[in-house]
Amino acid sequence: MIQAVVMGRVGIDLYPNELETPLSEVRTFTRFVGGFAGNVSTGLARLGVRAAIVSRVGEDGHGDFVRSWLAAQGVDVRFLAVDPYWQTPPTFCEVWPPDHFPLTFYRKPTAPDWQLTPGDFDAREVSGAPLLYATGTALAQSPSRETTLAALRAHGGTTIFDLDWRPSLWNEPREYPGLAAEAVAAADIVIGNEEEMDAARVEAPTLVLKRGARGATVFEDGEETQVAGFPVEVVNGLGAGDAFAAALGHALLAELPLVEGVRRGTVAGALVASRLACSEAMPRLEELEVAAQRPVFEVDEARRSRENREVPASERVER
Repeated sequence: MIQAVVMGRVGIDLYPNELETPLSEVRTFTRFVGGFAGNVSTGLARLGVRAAIVSRVGEDGHGDFVRSWLAAQGVDVRFLAVDPYWQTPPTFCEVWPPDHFPLTFYRKPTAPDWQLTPGDFDAREVSGAPLLYATGTALAQSPSRETTLAALRAHGGTTIFDLDWRPSLWNEPREYPGLAAEAVAAADIVIGNEEEMDAARVEAPTLVLKRGARGATVFEDGEETQVAGFPVEVVNGLGAGDAFAAALGHALLAELPLVEGVRRGTVAGALVASRLACSEAMPRLEELEVAAQRPVFEVDEARRSRENREVPASERVER
């Protein structure tokens, strides 16, 4: 039985082997599975969740790579359809730690996952799964837009809607707030960062505001709870939000409180941010459990000790 279904964007990420280098000067890249659905389904599977991906890839070598890699991670790929016309989209990344990671998407005029239709999956099985994820990017084009909204409305379990606001992927960015409001109305939990919340202009009874290194804020039942961040030395911040979403979903399936799920999500996101890849960096359950047990002050002190070893004593500043 499927425990979690992840709908949305999937493709390949091409990450540079030369860090802190403009895309125009990078000579070699490493290929990974990428996109919200690819990353989150991997993250869930590595945490022991029976996860299925609902999306599309192209009928090409990259699509074969995505399908075989996800299956090897334990992801159910029965509903990862093959598009006979549109090719699997690549995304190129630049890596400038700690906070600059420009992306170049190749998704115009469309991509296979934006061609997702109800015929690509078993609606009864998807609606019966305990947990369903959907994203704002899936609303950018039809027929994915209508397919995603219908799945959210029909779902019988817990639905998580990630705002996932990427304006460059919308032909009409002005449509985003209205469509996001429709998705939020059908969701149980809404996730987004500050920029996404400002763009969506929506209100939700249960909302998780991601604040990066500062942690997160949980709004639930009229109460506001601050969750501390988990300090790490950032290598690539991309994929951290997807790891966050996966760990949160795992916690909900384990019937843990939402705030505890968010706390574990901040730890998972930090672990991925400390590595180059997204999908291949997703933590396994044992690693997440060990890291989640470490008090934040211990993690912060370890980071400071590392920084002091890297800076000459004559240049150190007392903190």
